[in-house]
Amino acid sequence: MTQTLDHAALATLFTEARTHNGWTDAPVSDELLKSVYDLTRMAPTSANCSPARFVFVRTPEGKAKLSPSLSKANHDKTMSAPVTVICAWDKLFYDKLPALFPHADARAWFTGSAEAAHETAFRNASMQAGYFLLAARALGLDCGPMSGFDKAVVDAAFFEGTSWSVNLLINLGHGDASKVFGRLPRLAFDEACVLA
Repeated sequence: MTQTLDHAALATLFTEARTHNGWTDAPVSDELLKSVYDLTRMAPTSANCSPARFVFVRTPEGKAKLSPSLSKANHDKTMSAPVTVICAWDKLFYDKLPALFPHADARAWFTGSAEAAHETAFRNASMQAGYFLLAARALGLDCGPMSGFDKAVVDAAFFEGTSWSVNLLINLGHGDASKVFGRLPRLAFDEACVLA
């Protein structure tokens, strides 16, 4: 792959991408959510481990379950978002490896070390959440990724009795540009990078 994206695509994904805090009434269809996932799942993870799991909270009942976990600053914007995605990770991701990585007994790489399994799952699921943001933006959605929630409350409400655990939340929809904060500074190359 040697082709670079044009300026408009780079602006959509990076330079003009913003964290949204307010939303229009425009709906987000289940078909669009499936398309976002279908793009996300194609991006690479180590040994194709694919540990991320996504819960699309889009009903009043789902929002009511999520509400008690939210910080005060995140509550109203999350309740008004058409969709809130719970980006989770599966602690037993390795049970899918016989199908996802049939070249070797990759499941055995993780069943003997809880630490290796946790580190691999959390790292790769976090990377997949980043892919998810790019896929959503590429398909015309605005995003509001956030921390600011009680992990234990989310896990109890949505993942009790499962091997899934929340990592972060992403509000999705069509953003209200009047509620976007001004662009904040970023670290310069010399502040954040080292050439070794």
